[in-house]
Amino acid sequence: MTLPGIDRPSLVQWMGRNVPDAGEPQTVSLISGGRSNLTYLIEARERKLVLRRPPLGHVLPTAHDMRREWRVIAALAPTPVPVPEPVAFCGDEDVIGAPFYLMGHVDGTAVRTREQLGDPAPSTELTRRLSERLAEVLAAVHAVDYREVGLSGFGRPEGYMARQLDRWCQQWERSKTGDLPEYDRLVDRLRRRLPAESTAGSGTLVHGDYRLDNTLIRLGDLEIMAVVDWEMSTLGDPLADLGLTLTYWHDRGDEERARIPVAGDVTVAPGFMNAAEFAGHYAKVSGRDISDLGFYVAFGNFKLAVIVEGIHARFRQGKTVGEGFDGIGSAVPTLISRAHRMLDQA
Repeated sequence: MTLPGIDRPSLVQWMGRNVPDAGEPQTVSLISGGRSNLTYLIEARERKLVLRRPPLGHVLPTAHDMRREWRVIAALAPTPVPVPEPVAFCGDEDVIGAPFYLMGHVDGTAVRTREQLGDPAPSTELTRRLSERLAEVLAAVHAVDYREVGLSGFGRPEGYMARQLDRWCQQWERSKTGDLPEYDRLVDRLRRRLPAESTAGSGTLVHGDYRLDNTLIRLGDLEIMAVVDWEMSTLGDPLADLGLTLTYWHDRGDEERARIPVAGDVTVAPGFMNAAEFAGHYAKVSGRDISDLGFYVAFGNFKLAVIVEGIHARFRQGKTVGEGFDGIGSAVPTLISRAHRMLDQA
């Protein structure tokens, strides 16, 4: 069977030369759930590996950079931040049609829905502890001495938020499927509300897309085994990570959030912290001032709106792999509206 995004014979030959201890691949299958970079499970004779490559078709400049993602997990491997084992990187596009890398398979689940937590449902003590751990691991990411692990040139913390705004505006222009006046008004409001410029000394490693389903959870005790999907990581303002995490967070009773199909309903399960409690726990364990968090949550909604518009554009081109894309475009104006409300409240 032909698998989109994989040239199997070429991959087998490359692995034989570069990962001989894994043995010959027996099966290669698409791991469901990815809406951006594509992720495949390789069951080789000696071990299981995971392959990551960019999406098919419409790929924006600077997005889906496999080398950056490889570099950061390799740097984090010896730190307290849980990441998969880095195995091998391939920058030769002739092998499968795009750069890719291999990492060790982690025995964990990317949890998006309450049902994935198991039946019977875990105790409220376990689900609360999972939400606490999610905040604690984020704080651990931001506590990494990026200079010590070899990531000094990974980004420029100074002026990070202004550059982020410019970058995502450019992405919008390349991906947009129509004009939205409220988008233009939001960009203007965000530009006028940009926080004081970060300095090199205050910047940290940022994940760029930190949320529960970008971690792998060991079901049973609900321990976070690895943080994955580092494609947007860089050096910058740590509160941008927190703001985006809260953008994905679904509080109980938030029916509007329930209609945005970019994250599941796991955080409404009994025991999970609500968004405010999660932010408070992060502030406690990280020691960071989150008094301007409303701006960062608004920015998170803006950023997610641009990402979703890009996914919607690929869907319209017939370039997505998997299911669940047909109604995703309707989330864009909703996310923009939520961003405006966060700025109103801030």
